[in-house]
Amino acid sequence: MQKKETVNINGTEIVFYKKDQEDFISLTDIAKVRDDNNPSQIISLWLRTYSTIEYLGLWEKLNNTVFKPHIYEGFKNESAKPHFWMSPQKWINETNAIGIISKSGRYGGGTYAHSDIAFKFAAWISAEFELYLITEFKRLKNEEQKAIGWNAKRELSKINYRIHTDAIKSNLVSGRTSSTAWHSQESCTKKKTLCSMCLKWLKKNSN
Repeated sequence: MQKKETVNINGTEIVFYKKDQEDFISLTDIAKVRDDNNPSQIISLWLRTYSTIEYLGLWEKLNNTVFKPHIYEGFKNESAKPHFWMSPQKWINETNAIGIISKSGRYGGGTYAHSDIAFKFAAWISAEFELYLITEFKRLKNEEQKAIGWNAKRELSKINYRIHTDAIKSNLVSGRTSSTAWHSQESCTKKKTLCSMCLKWLKKNSN
């Protein structure tokens, strides 16, 4: 998946993007399935339910070391009352939440959420839409993995070429003879070096 990508699901454009190697999806875009003119109100309606607050709090406890659980507990208790209301900004600012992001601005602004949370919101909107969203998300992840695999092969080819040319240069400078013992030792060294460089590259570029 690219840094930011827009896909069309049943006529609705949904923005996906990556932040710190985590996948986020636009809740604002998903909410437009229910109400194209006032998506922020749809998000707030979802946020005010007890089950939503409970889920968000549990997610933050598992993934966020600076989350404020005591504030969350207060919100959870209040969510059982009819007058309770919640906005993305209030949730983020008062609990130090990281699973939901609120962006301002005419272009690219709106509310985004980690894919775990976005799927939960999509299910609240429509079970059918949730399944379409998950299917599209899986497709993008498969394309991402294929791209990583292709880049890995290309990098391995570069590394292998560099190892071979360096070995040849070293042999010419030192004036070594091409004995069987030397070739065997050199082959072992190249394989070890290649494996080490491969592991470092894969660790750096894996999610």
